Amino acid sequence: MLKKGPITGNKLEVSFELPGEVSGTAVNLCGDFNEWSATSLPLSRNAEGNFEVTVLLEAGCRYQYRYLIDGARWENDWMADDYVANEFGGEDSLLVT
Repeated sequence: MLKKGPITGNKLEVSFELPGEVSGTAVNLCGDFNEWSATSLPLSRNAEGNFEVTVLLEAGCRYQYRYLIDGARWENDWMADDYVANEFGGEDSLLVT
């Protein structure tokens, strides 16, 4: 799930959230905004038990992203703005800021 905050200057605060029901213990946010790093944006459990991370991104852009669960399984955001084909024959989640 995406939660978009207000735009400040040319930046937008975006919270990425994955339901706690997802089987796994470690979740990382990977996308073109962090060069698809598998470790730079780990999600933490919030008070509701969901995985969550908040990042500051440039407004007016389109970003592809996915969640990497336990370093082995990719999951799309079920509430992404859209989905786009990727070079591996699947789809990536799309965020429009």
